[in-house]
Amino acid sequence: MSLSSNKKWIVGATALGLIGISAVDAQQQRLPRECRKEIVAMCGMDRSQMRSCITQKMDQLSEDCRTQLMQRAKARMSSSERQAAQSDTKLKSTGGQELSYGTATLQKADFWAGRSRNAPLVLFVHGGGWKRGDKNMMTGSAKLTDWQGKGYAVASINYRLVPDASVEDQASDVAASIAFFRRNSAKLGIDPSRIVLIGHSAGAHLVALVGTDPKWLSGAGLTMNAVAGVVPLDGAAYNVADQMDENARLMGDTYKQAFGTDPARQAALSPTLHAAKPNAPAFLILHVQRKDGVRQSTALAKALQEAGTSVQLAQIKGRGLPAHAEINRKLGEPDYPATPLVDSFLKERFYQ
Repeated sequence: MSLSSNKKWIVGATALGLIGISAVDAQQQRLPRECRKEIVAMCGMDRSQMRSCITQKMDQLSEDCRTQLMQRAKARMSSSERQAAQSDTKLKSTGGQELSYGTATLQKADFWAGRSRNAPLVLFVHGGGWKRGDKNMMTGSAKLTDWQGKGYAVASINYRLVPDASVEDQASDVAASIAFFRRNSAKLGIDPSRIVLIGHSAGAHLVALVGTDPKWLSGAGLTMNAVAGVVPLDGAAYNVADQMDENARLMGDTYKQAFGTDPARQAALSPTLHAAKPNAPAFLILHVQRKDGVRQSTALAKALQEAGTSVQLAQIKGRGLPAHAEINRKLGEPDYPATPLVDSFLKERFYQ
């Protein structure tokens, strides 16, 4: 039984998701024990290398194991297609449309036009530990309702994900999306001089990086004034080296997968270490009561302030990971404390 290179990649991706599936998942979703043992014996337990290993060594697996992988790959694809169709229907029902800002599969954005033909644009970057997450979380959210109600255009972008892409690729994607919306501003009815970046969690790190290191916007043919402001929502890893050992039991593998172990690379991906001017014109940095988020947000704000960049720092009520998720989920609700802070910042940056 031979497999095309495309089918090998699909099967590799499926196995990566199934090899470590939890016992609470449906039993029929699991690969048989013997097949899982084959894969581990062949590729080891390093999940960051699992996909490429299975893709390269597929023919070394038993025929039964290859068959099991193919069946699950087909099932996963069918499920993904159904989810994509449902997401598209939901997006269109809210007046949105999907746009491509690049040629890669994940270089896409959901876009909602503003009230005027020269509307400000809020460009949102999702979180997910640099390895997961999706733009469609914006559809139906309180954020979208709030921003649309104020007449703003709204975009929620996908970006390429680790381990298939690097954090450097992700920063390039954020910059490329900004360039796309500026380039197509007349057609989309947006004002290219009024774009604010907002990102949550890993997305907060990415918008802060693009807003502090000129390399990324310059690579897209833009200057640091291409955005009017930046709002990181409860991010961390603003100083990567300082973050690596934080909550290592739960997040250590995620940080290592995203940032590696090279100190020079970690420094290059640290917004706090790039906070000397030039920067984006203004920042609003919000964090909940989460030890690393507080420390990292405070240090970034201090570095920006020392550089003479306009920055506001505020703590939002709530502790730990539940509050970390809440700041994303509840932003836009009128009685959620972060909402008026973001609304005020957007009004100031859009109508100054």
